[in-house]
Amino acid sequence: MNEVLLNIIQSDSFTIILKLVLIFILSGFIGLERAALSKPAGFRTHVLVGMSGVLTMICGEYLFETKGSDMTRIPAQLLSGIGFLGAGTILRDGFNVKGLTTAASLLVVACLGLCVGAGLYVGSIIATIVVYLVLTYSKYISDKVEHYNNFSLNILSKHPKEIIEEIQDLLDKSKIEIKDITFEKTEKSNQESVIKIVGQYRDEINKNKIMSSLMAMQGVSKVLEIE
Repeated sequence: MNEVLLNIIQSDSFTIILKLVLIFILSGFIGLERAALSKPAGFRTHVLVGMSGVLTMICGEYLFETKGSDMTRIPAQLLSGIGFLGAGTILRDGFNVKGLTTAASLLVVACLGLCVGAGLYVGSIIATIVVYLVLTYSKYISDKVEHYNNFSLNILSKHPKEIIEEIQDLLDKSKIEIKDITFEKTEKSNQESVIKIVGQYRDEINKNKIMSSLMAMQGVSKVLEIE
C-alpha cells in the first residue's frame, strides 16, 4: 500500500495536479485582495494568469524532455503576453493613473506560476505572502507620506490682472497650492490673454466645480485643463 502511494506521489500526473492546486491557492489569495477593492482584475483573472504560468512551464519541461527544445523560450514569451493583459487594467483619469498595481500583481502572479511550474514551492509561498502584505498594508504607509497631484489650467480672459486675486482665492479655498502663474497674449486677438496656472494639491478636489466657478468669473471666456 505504501509503495503504491509512493508511486502515485512520484508520478508526473500527481506533480502536475500539485502544481495546479498550489498556484490556484496562491494566485487566488492575491486575486481576492484585488477583488475586495473592486479592481479591474480580480480572483478569476489572477487564477487564470497563475495557471497559465504553471502550464507554460510544464509545457517547456515536456518539450525539453521529449524534443530537446530550449525550455526557457516559452516562459519568456508568456511574460511578454502578460504585458498586454496588464495594460488593459491601466486607466487614466485626468492627472491620475489607475490600475498600475493590479497590472503589477498580474505580472507577479505569472512569475509565481513559472516558479511553481519549475518546482520552487517554498519560494513561491513566501513570495505570495510578501506580495499580499505589500498589497494590503503598503497603503497605510504611503498615506503617512506627503504626496501631491499636479493641476494645470489655461484661463482665457480679457482682464487677466483684474481677476487674478479672485482666482487665487478660489484655488486657495480648494486647497490648491499655486506654483506658477504666467500671462501670454493670444495669437488671435490682442484683447485677450491666457493665464497659465500650475498648481498642486494633496486632498481630493472637485475639478468640475472649480472650472465652473472660474468660468462664472467676469471676463473669463474659456477654461482648459492641461494634461
